[in-house]
Amino acid sequence: MEIYQKNIKDLQQTLQTSENGLSVAEATKRLAENGPNQLKEQPKKSSWRLFLDTFKDAMVVVLLIVAIVQMVMGAHVESLVIFAVLLLNSVVSVIQTKKAEGSLDALKKLSAPDAAVIRDQQEIQIPAKDLVVGDLVILEAGDYVPADGRLVEAGSLKVDEGMLTGESTPAEKDLAVLTGTLPVGDRDNMVFSGTIVTYGRAKFFVSATGSQTEIGQVANLLESTTESKTPLQRGLDRFSKKLSLAILALSILILVVQISRLFIGGAPTNLTEEIINAFMFAVAVAVAAIPEALQSIVTIVLSLGTKKMAKQHAIIRKLPAVETLGSTSIICTDKTGTLTQNKMTVIDFYLANGQSGEFSNEPKNWSFDEKRLIDISVLANDASIAEDGTKLGDPTEIALIDYSQKNNQAYREIQKNYPRLAELPFDSDRKLMSTLHEIDGQKIMVTKGGPDIVFQRASKILLDGKVVPFDQAAQKKMQAQNEAFSNRALRVLAFAYKEINQDELNFEAENDLILVGLLAMIDPPRKEVFAAVKEARAAGIKTVMITGDHKTTAVAIAKEIGIFTNGNQALTGSELDQLTDAELTDRLADITVYARVSPENKIRIIRAWQAQGHISAMTGDGVNDAPALKQADIGIAMGTGTDVAKDAAAMVLTDDNFASIISAVAVGRNVFDNIKKAVAYLFAGNLGAIIAIVFALIIGWDNPFTALQLLFINLVNDSLPAIALGTEKAEPDIMARNPRDPDKGIFTGKTLISVTYRGILIAAAVIFSQWFGNMTSPEIGVAMAFTTLIFSRTLQTFPARSNTETAIQAGFFSNKIVLIAVLASGLLFSLTLLPGVREIFAIPADFSLGNIGLALSLALLAVFLMEITKVFLNKRPQKNYQAAKNQQ
Repeated sequence: MEIYQKNIKDLQQTLQTSENGLSVAEATKRLAENGPNQLKEQPKKSSWRLFLDTFKDAMVVVLLIVAIVQMVMGAHVESLVIFAVLLLNSVVSVIQTKKAEGSLDALKKLSAPDAAVIRDQQEIQIPAKDLVVGDLVILEAGDYVPADGRLVEAGSLKVDEGMLTGESTPAEKDLAVLTGTLPVGDRDNMVFSGTIVTYGRAKFFVSATGSQTEIGQVANLLESTTESKTPLQRGLDRFSKKLSLAILALSILILVVQISRLFIGGAPTNLTEEIINAFMFAVAVAVAAIPEALQSIVTIVLSLGTKKMAKQHAIIRKLPAVETLGSTSIICTDKTGTLTQNKMTVIDFYLANGQSGEFSNEPKNWSFDEKRLIDISVLANDASIAEDGTKLGDPTEIALIDYSQKNNQAYREIQKNYPRLAELPFDSDRKLMSTLHEIDGQKIMVTKGGPDIVFQRASKILLDGKVVPFDQAAQKKMQAQNEAFSNRALRVLAFAYKEINQDELNFEAENDLILVGLLAMIDPPRKEVFAAVKEARAAGIKTVMITGDHKTTAVAIAKEIGIFTNGNQALTGSELDQLTDAELTDRLADITVYARVSPENKIRIIRAWQAQGHISAMTGDGVNDAPALKQADIGIAMGTGTDVAKDAAAMVLTDDNFASIISAVAVGRNVFDNIKKAVAYLFAGNLGAIIAIVFALIIGWDNPFTALQLLFINLVNDSLPAIALGTEKAEPDIMARNPRDPDKGIFTGKTLISVTYRGILIAAAVIFSQWFGNMTSPEIGVAMAFTTLIFSRTLQTFPARSNTETAIQAGFFSNKIVLIAVLASGLLFSLTLLPGVREIFAIPADFSLGNIGLALSLALLAVFLMEITKVFLNKRPQKNYQAAKNQQ
């Protein structure tokens, strides 16, 4: 049997304790046997280990080999440049990883520092870490609960368990023995470590400490869940491995061909020097093929995306999450505060005469019944609004004074006119609250509570200013309205009063009441959520609600905002536990609402979607959400949530708004598009260089580029235009597309064709340029090839802006950063022509302006062919985003 299913006698036997708690000696013994009441932490990777892990990438390994070979062969400058780039990328990666750690540290901070405990029949204060199973602990309002336990005394106890259950209102506790298997949120006779007592006092026996508590189980889940690589990371990994193998194979082939030629053509006079030259030629091919600055450029483009997302109220904690959000196909979202306003709001009322809907904004026009209903809701109320606007008190009571204020009746004015003389506070047994006031010269007790309880206590009802019997017909009418409100998932309170002739209140007075009416409230959906859910559907993104709230409430909200439609299903956590993995897989697509779920349930749901190949986002704010936030492809924490959730998440929403997620998705899709454009730009240029090198080898020309020239282009000259492409505006249909397939490579379809075509045109310009230069001298040929390659690669920034539109169609001046980057690249190239520098870059003194003009002309011709082809082969997009939205 579970702890909450046992009576107190059996509980004491199980915990080996007594009604007076433990002795100091027994507690000391148990502490030594079971350890302190603290969360255990798994060892983390050292910074050195994280640093070494960054060198496991296939492309990095090839670059290391190239750099070492160049160092041995005497090309110290080139090898040092490569080492510096790799070192910088590794250091940045380690720093980012270390910053992301901290979920468990945040959990530890939730532990109470001290606890009031009874030992040897005396109340003493001890460090909470010294608590043991069987201890009898005392709780007061405002205390953190220091361990999990079963209540043995409770006086009007309310505990904020939102961090574990996701519920927006404090849980009311009692001592009743419970039956059946219940989720944490329904275990009303228990308290849990890390939660906060908001009202009342209690005593409880400690039933679990440290890692055995509910919060400890969350910590264990956090340790066991693994963060998967993002679609972009997986795509770049696959691409890196294929590219690295291709580069090695090509370099080895070129080396073998060159050495074979040496022996076929007769042994040269200096065989060693020729072999070294052949080897350096092969190395140059590797340098030409690998975009050394790729990782840095991707990081910078992602960083630019974080700035855009910040404007959409989305703060990115883990850089790859920018692109992941753009690939998302499933959003598993919490209800409270994300889809709803996290603010209980009165939305309807009901009086005996059938009146309902909304009050007049002019209190002077209210009927006696309406005025009495508002007066009672404000007087039997402990909530208040501070001078700075801060609202203090129970969310339900705050909703009542907000309703009065909304209807232009200041709640303070009512309370001032009718001061409180006595009170009977709310408790979970009576489910009533009553206060005594003098109203119009008569002492009147006003009462609020659950409708069923008030109906039982009422003998009369207020009807159009007159008190009449609360007969069977009136009861049936009021009960029917209460059920109607409940079917709409509204929380309902009933209000009554009674004239009395006494100065004090007792429980007997709460009988023979005069019922006035009902007020119905709910945590309403955010206004912008309706459009956001529709927008997500247009973008091919499925929205699933996962909440700790009750099933009826969750489904009602989901229906209203469009998440739950005909054919959809809703499951509770208990119902989910009854399904096998195969059964869940079969029903997964139809289930759009999960209610009363546990942390394990959330992880299972996320994993089920991931197993079907979906990129899943998960929102949350509580401790119970942290494991699922870590497991999801992208975890999204609320800005008002716990530090634990924020540390486990990849993104934090500063406004807790679902609509901001959809706005961030659009930015994420644009970021991936721009990364794809930047990567395509780099590889088109690299492909052109490789083709030119292989052509020179076949023809028997000198290598058209030195290794240093290629490094200069890859690291310096190409970087600015590639980064500028990362600032391109979104394509018009970006939110009318389905999420991209995460298993698809970066270069597929039109992108692959475009990269190949642009690479061939760049190569053709370089080859012709070298041929023309060779007419003067091989040195001029190399300088011409280098210059043409820089111009053509830089100017291809314009066609790289889009695969379907020319730079003119996209707006030549619409991205001024591209123009600045191209001009800056031209200035950087001009530095290589300076005296003392040109010799380093193998540019002879007789390389003239005429040669530069020819190189520029050839580059412009190649770019013109790239653009003109789009006009004939590609159609302009026929469907834009707005049109797609209108079709939904």
